[in-house]
Amino acid sequence: MRVLGVDPGLTRCGVGVVEGVAGRPLTLRGVGVVRTPADAELGLRLVAIEQGIEQWLDEYEPEVVAVERVFSQHNVRTVMGTAQASAVAMLCAARRGLTVALHTPSEVKAAVTGSGRADKAQVGAMVTRLLRLDAPPKPADAADALALAICHIWRAPAQNRLQQAVAQNRLQQAVAQNRLQQAAALHASKPASHHASKGRTA
Repeated sequence: MRVLGVDPGLTRCGVGVVEGVAGRPLTLRGVGVVRTPADAELGLRLVAIEQGIEQWLDEYEPEVVAVERVFSQHNVRTVMGTAQASAVAMLCAARRGLTVALHTPSEVKAAVTGSGRADKAQVGAMVTRLLRLDAPPKPADAADALALAICHIWRAPAQNRLQQAVAQNRLQQAVAQNRLQQAAALHASKPASHHASKGRTA
């Protein structure tokens, strides 16, 4: 599985591509940051982020795009910019028919470090270790993007099993409901047929 991790942000949007499967060593394919000038008009910044992500999708052809799930923060202006950049990444992936996975920061931290409260330094250190790098990727946004990709690769098997179980349960419920409806329809039709036959006999 090849995953493009996106740590959304207007000024710095971290991107990183990791390939591998759960339980085996992972491979770094690429890491970087899509930057936009803070003094540029918002629409132009979003276009720049779109173009940057499209270039990564073209070059690395990931199967999945893992994006950090935006959550409420005290700084509304910051979270709005993060949400806008996140939407651009999701749009780019969806337009190509790619799977989009959302992971919260605590999920990513827990998956990579074992603690949902790990700081950026701990995340960077574990990313360095897991991908067998010489040094933590800089800036932290790039390391966070790799952590997102790693998180998805490790969590995907469990998520797939859960989704399959849910789908199977829904299918069973639908079949049972259909049988009930058929039985009810058959039961409702019997008296009508009986009365009709009596009328014909008379």
